[in-house]
Amino acid sequence: MKLLAVALAVAFPCLAQMMIPEPDKGKALGSPTAPITIEVFSDFTCPHCKHFHETELPALMRDYIVKGKVYLVSRDFPLTGPEHQYSRQAATYATAAARIGKYEPVADALFANQDFTKPTSWVVNGQVWECVAAVLTPAERTRVQALAKDPGVVAEVERELQEGLATGVNSTPTLVVNRGGKRFPIPSTVDYSLLRSFLDAPK
Repeated sequence: MKLLAVALAVAFPCLAQMMIPEPDKGKALGSPTAPITIEVFSDFTCPHCKHFHETELPALMRDYIVKGKVYLVSRDFPLTGPEHQYSRQAATYATAAARIGKYEPVADALFANQDFTKPTSWVVNGQVWECVAAVLTPAERTRVQALAKDPGVVAEVERELQEGLATGVNSTPTLVVNRGGKRFPIPSTVDYSLLRSFLDAPK
């Protein structure tokens, strides 16, 4: 396992330490004092991000986040082009929901209903708000709709996108592991067992 960790570190060289924006705590899981921080750059219209959210994220939660070993920060990285025309809208609603502590249920709903084979899916018909509203109370809906128009929320989505671009993110999801003062970008193609070996390796 140690050899795997070394191979991973070689394959994904660390980035120079850069000023990292203070994470939106509404989009973070775990303790900010954890020895490792993982930033996840993802897009709600990306099938690979859906897979990560529904498969690897629960495993990370079980093995590292609830044990205080990893602090996970979600970073929105809205894609453009065919099949991604509602990416930014979804990211904006999710970021707005984070301001009232509802990022996780909104993210869960967006990924759960991401299905390009169904005309009723928000990624096909554009009914992003209807998907989001389904997991909010009437009072929460009013607040999220207002916050989605807040320049600060809109700017946060753009800021995270630009941070991802500056970090070298060119596919989603991309995990940026921060450990020992160094940042290692890891693409979604890395197997979870390999990621574990890297997270468990001595600094």
